[in-house]
Amino acid sequence: MSEAERNAEAILAERVYAGGRSKPFGEVTLDEVRARAQELRDTTGWGPTAKVASVAMAWGQLARLMEQQGAGTVAALDRQAVVELAERLWVVMPGGSMLL
Repeated sequence: MSEAERNAEAILAERVYAGGRSKPFGEVTLDEVRARAQELRDTTGWGPTAKVASVAMAWGQLARLMEQQGAGTVAALDRQAVVELAERLWVVMPGGSMLL
């Protein structure tokens, strides 16, 4: 398994809150992705919450990608797409871990 594939598998295993519970990112469904995008759009405002808009847009992009690829869950997506979107979704910390 390549490093990129290991990275994708690690991202898919990251736990996120969706559907009323914590679960691996790879198990998040299209409906849950849509709901997360809407939830974030609803909290976007001005000042500090304005930064949420870019995360909301990323979740919306994920929903569109899932629709285009006919993916029922995030795990059904192309692994490269998962890696490319993970930081913008805040599934993994942008810029890598802050832990030393």
